[in-house]
Amino acid sequence: MTIAAARPMDLGNLWTLPGVYAPQADTHLLARAMDAEGIAAGTDVLDVCTGSGALALLAARTGARVSATDISWRAVLTARMNAVRAGLHVRVRHGDLIGPLAGQRFDLVVSNPPYVPSPRAHRARIHRPGVAWNAGCCGRQAVDRICAFTPGVLRPHGVLLMVHSGLCGVEETLRQLTDTGLRCAVVERSHVPFGPVITTRLPWLRAQGLIGADENREELVVVRAERS
Repeated sequence: MTIAAARPMDLGNLWTLPGVYAPQADTHLLARAMDAEGIAAGTDVLDVCTGSGALALLAARTGARVSATDISWRAVLTARMNAVRAGLHVRVRHGDLIGPLAGQRFDLVVSNPPYVPSPRAHRARIHRPGVAWNAGCCGRQAVDRICAFTPGVLRPHGVLLMVHSGLCGVEETLRQLTDTGLRCAVVERSHVPFGPVITTRLPWLRAQGLIGADENREELVVVRAERS
């Protein structure tokens, strides 16, 4: 387990439409966890909330069979274009989380979902950039749903790797995944300076008790859950 800043990994020369989440510290942290899994050719991988497609392309470079989903059409188009530019095959589908690929099973599911706690006034709207990070007052709108559907999309010994902020409750994620019968642990940690979204919400986040008065860095974690 690492408690340090995430080391940037080579995620390629990516192109993003305006409003699409570009690779940041959380992307690199999750990429590092993926690298530790040793993805082999022929592995069936699903990237949920793909954004730019960075993680999907990383998996595709290993020879894995990769699918990706996003609720934003701009993200879907961006990921498809980046796959074409990289000369890689990634099946990118538009829809909410696992919805477009319901009933299918995967060896590895990776996700960098929206997880920033958000006041009611900042509810995520599909046609706005905030859909990539706004996740309700507790930051768990997408995280809770991913915890719930994960056992149904993993093959035996399949693995989920999900990154999110410590602000939305790491222990709650571990509890929910454990309650579904998965073996889970935090495999990566990083502490990064507050980004622009959190910085603009500091008064609200402090009023909610989510950030202390003297805190100036955000904890990011990668949770790994494995089906037996």
